[in-house]
Amino acid sequence: MRKYLVIVDRHKASTGIRFINYFLDRLFIQIIFYAIFFIFGIIYTLVSGKVINAEEFDNSITASVISIGVYLMVAFLYFFIMELYLGKTIAKYITGTEVISIDGNKPTAQQIANRTFSRAVPFDSLSFLGNNGWHDNWSDTRVINYKKYYADRQAKSEIDELGNKEIA
Repeated sequence: MRKYLVIVDRHKASTGIRFINYFLDRLFIQIIFYAIFFIFGIIYTLVSGKVINAEEFDNSITASVISIGVYLMVAFLYFFIMELYLGKTIAKYITGTEVISIDGNKPTAQQIANRTFSRAVPFDSLSFLGNNGWHDNWSDTRVINYKKYYADRQAKSEIDELGNKEIA
């Protein structure tokens, strides 16, 4: 059980910001997805000497299954890698938000994996309209406004240091 810090909830991102994050992240995932298929098409044409027929591709069940699989893999890797190593996605950079653990620390790989897999639950993308998103609750993480959060932590740290003797 993780220690729960009230300061984390005090600086949670608003529902509007969460919606913007959702929209922008989906946009960036789509761009990455189409870029992968564009590069694949170029490589396929260079290697085989044939151009991919768009009509045959659209009517192929195999191509549809592969497309869905690639899209899901891109979405998973996008969230997992960015939130694990950077604490934020591209959209969170734009909106000034970050993912942290409820105890105020950087989330663990397990927390990020739980958070990312939780996004596959139907209607999870609408759950942030409540108090917290399901993927936040199930992984013990929160999305916060990081400038306000770190400024508040710094102020609290400075207050705690008052009265301590400095050793020269």
